[in-house]
Amino acid sequence: MPTTRDTAPTILTMSDNPQPEVRINQSVAILIDGNNIERSIHDETNDPNTMINFDTLIPRLLDNRGLNRLVYFREGKKISEKLKERLHTHYHGSVRPCHKSADIPLTIKATQLASKVDTIIIMSGDSDFIELVSHLKREGVRVEIAAVKRTTHHLLIEEADYYHEIIADDWFSLPPKKSSKKSRKQ
Repeated sequence: MPTTRDTAPTILTMSDNPQPEVRINQSVAILIDGNNIERSIHDETNDPNTMINFDTLIPRLLDNRGLNRLVYFREGKKISEKLKERLHTHYHGSVRPCHKSADIPLTIKATQLASKVDTIIIMSGDSDFIELVSHLKREGVRVEIAAVKRTTHHLLIEEADYYHEIIADDWFSLPPKKSSKKSRKQ
């Protein structure tokens, strides 16, 4: 003799059913105009010892998306070994010294990555990147800008798909370096 279940089907209402989990499978490259960002936060804080806190900023920028590349472009040859090591260790990132400004090397890297990532985040408020943002968008790449609002050109914000404001929570100040006085023997 066949058996039947004594339970009635469960009917879920919208209030009973939590939001379905959405998995974001997006590949992101973060390209940093180091001199521009450093100048911006130094202007904002009036403190040349202020540095970006990558440990809070990068996760906020990624927002559960995957990090494909992180490249920190910086003018000049004097680049902190600690910064290089930290970016490599924590984000498999690299630091690229630039002969003059970061504009051309960053632009070249962005166009090289356009077919390899879904989103490029440019950390700079420099209006020189407006045409790059426009070009990348025409190539089908989502382009986001991350910068200090006061030093970011409004047309760059308007051209981008999204703007992340870099705020005080995203930086910290190093204690001033103590000047070492060598004792002189007389």
